[in-house]
Amino acid sequence: METIYLAGGCLWGVQAFIKTLPGVEFTEAGRANGSTHTRDGGYDGYAECVKTEFDPAVITVTELMEYLFEIIDPYSLNQQGEDIGEKYRTGVYSEKPEHLAEAEAFLKERTDYDFIMVEVLPLTNYVKSAEEHQDRLDKHPGDYCHISERLLRKYN
Repeated sequence: METIYLAGGCLWGVQAFIKTLPGVEFTEAGRANGSTHTRDGGYDGYAECVKTEFDPAVITVTELMEYLFEIIDPYSLNQQGEDIGEKYRTGVYSEKPEHLAEAEAFLKERTDYDFIMVEVLPLTNYVKSAEEHQDRLDKHPGDYCHISERLLRKYN
């Protein structure tokens, strides 16, 4: 198993989608690459993300990127759907340089590369989200999500 962190706006929908993909063995809602974490729930500079454990023999980073691009607007800076702010930015984070190189290669192969707002960075820190955010859309199917219901269930 390998681990990568995928940010695509509100983590509820991203987790609901990513966990249905072939080769994804585990997901966890969290926040990546922020500057502070306080006990009162403040997360300065963090991106909402999904910690994704996957089997590289079944799914590659490139394929994970292709799936991520199904559910995000890659040209939007700090906004996905109605969710606006730095924490809703899109990105790929990893402790493995080869994951980052593969994600960058995927982006650079696109003819619209210069307009893409998806950041690809080493993981500097990660904080697991509260239990109420884990698998949120399974527990509360009517909650708001920027990802369409059709896409959320596409690979189920």
